[in-house]
Amino acid sequence: MKIAIAATLIASASAFAPQANNARTTVSMQAENSRREALSSIAAAGAVILPAAANAAAGESPRFSVFGLIGDGSAYSEGAAYGSDQSAKTYSPYSVYGEVGAPDALYEKGNSAEIARKKGFIVESQKRLKKLPGYVEKKEWFNVRDELTRYMYETRGAVRGLAKTAEQKKIAKDFFSAIEEASLQSTLKNGDKCAAASNDSIRLLDEFYKTL
Repeated sequence: MKIAIAATLIASASAFAPQANNARTTVSMQAENSRREALSSIAAAGAVILPAAANAAAGESPRFSVFGLIGDGSAYSEGAAYGSDQSAKTYSPYSVYGEVGAPDALYEKGNSAEIARKKGFIVESQKRLKKLPGYVEKKEWFNVRDELTRYMYETRGAVRGLAKTAEQKKIAKDFFSAIEEASLQSTLKNGDKCAAASNDSIRLLDEFYKTL
């Protein structure tokens, strides 16, 4: 009788024990199923992409080209195929683009649109520089530095790009020195010198623009 009762208690207790092995088995099966589904999706996608990548039509053998020298020259080749399958001379053996300055080139250095854009940078800079005397008078040194930093990168590029004559290059050099001096004196909080350099930068940029 005692043995029967003990067996009943053990069976009852085991019913409430954590089923660790079963849980691990279930998680493992779910992970395996997920992996199989992922691999099936990848395989299906590859089956769709490969025919397009091979550039082959139905009933044809796959077309290929190795640097435009071996295989079908009309097929897609790596890079510019060292220029061997291009209709015109390329910029370099490794480029798909034409030579710089060619009649049909997409970009021509110093074209009217580029010049207009650079002039636009200078006009905007003239407006910004005229704010400097007011900032200096109010001792807003951070505004002086900000104004000479956030847009002057474009200004420098525009001035350098448009300076062609010796006179223009000299004015450009003096202008760069003026804005650098204004920035330095604003850091030192020297009002008189900062104001003088700011006025010089305004004058010099105006002079430069008149030469264009």
